[in-house]
Amino acid sequence: MAPQFTVIRDTTPDSAILKGAVVAMGNFDGVHLGHRAVIAAALEMGRAHGRPALALTFEPHPRRFFSPNTPQFRLTDEPAKLRLLAGTGLAGAVVMTFDKARAGTSAQDFIHHELIGRLGVKGIAVGYDFHFGKGRVGSPSLLANEAPRLGIEIDVQPHVDIDERPVSSSAIRIALAEGQVEEATTMLGAPWFINGEVIHGEKRGRDLGYPTANIRLDANCGLKHGIYAVRVGRGPERLNGVASFGRRPTFDNGAPLLEIFLFDFKGDLYGQALDCAFVGFIRDEMKFDSVEALIRQMDDDSARARAMLAAAPDAFPRLGVVD
Repeated sequence: MAPQFTVIRDTTPDSAILKGAVVAMGNFDGVHLGHRAVIAAALEMGRAHGRPALALTFEPHPRRFFSPNTPQFRLTDEPAKLRLLAGTGLAGAVVMTFDKARAGTSAQDFIHHELIGRLGVKGIAVGYDFHFGKGRVGSPSLLANEAPRLGIEIDVQPHVDIDERPVSSSAIRIALAEGQVEEATTMLGAPWFINGEVIHGEKRGRDLGYPTANIRLDANCGLKHGIYAVRVGRGPERLNGVASFGRRPTFDNGAPLLEIFLFDFKGDLYGQALDCAFVGFIRDEMKFDSVEALIRQMDDDSARARAMLAAAPDAFPRLGVVD
């Protein structure tokens, strides 16, 4: 049985806090390979000193606080991020509310009151470019300078490069916006995924011989409109399929919707929460002159999706359980 993953929030009483832990500190949007290097450093530090290792992150994303009217394509909402963090072997996560008060907290106060005072941390792992505190004054160098006086260990991880390009959440967003899901997968270490509840649609897919499970994604989702090979998680079960994300130009050109056709599956999924991992990009969204032409293309899309998924039989993110 996997160890329990503890989530500590601003409202968590002191008696329930894992004091004396080491923390991997960051925003962790996507929990990509750069983030995982920081997490691995915290896990190693924890093992070396016999202490639990936690992630320390902020919600909402600070960018959302500072630019509330600017659309933000998040790779992972809070529940998805915590499930990914729980799958890394960490003992838990500290989720700090990023609000006006926290944005106005100086870096020194954050270190002394939050990290040392409330959490009692004994070690910190951060990425080379992580900043915190009012005016983003807090930095890895500040932590390293304070560490000897505070009696804590600091590990600063350099950037992770793939083909001489640094891995970043921004680079992954760009890849997904261009339909480069394989590139996004490489930077993430696993396919990008979403979780959502299956809703009722227009039932057109059923009439076409392709009944779909429909999920409404976040309005700010920047994924390229098109057809994808997908692997779906329903609890521990894994199901292969082909999915369309877009506006259905052949029919109504409506609001973006994710429509998933699961291979070799029969059953009612309405109201169920599914994980959908994007394994391969097949083609752009298109408008067809006839339903018959659309069906022929869907047959071809399905064959291509089956081949992509057969070539990546284990492609799925490692997700932990968050109580």
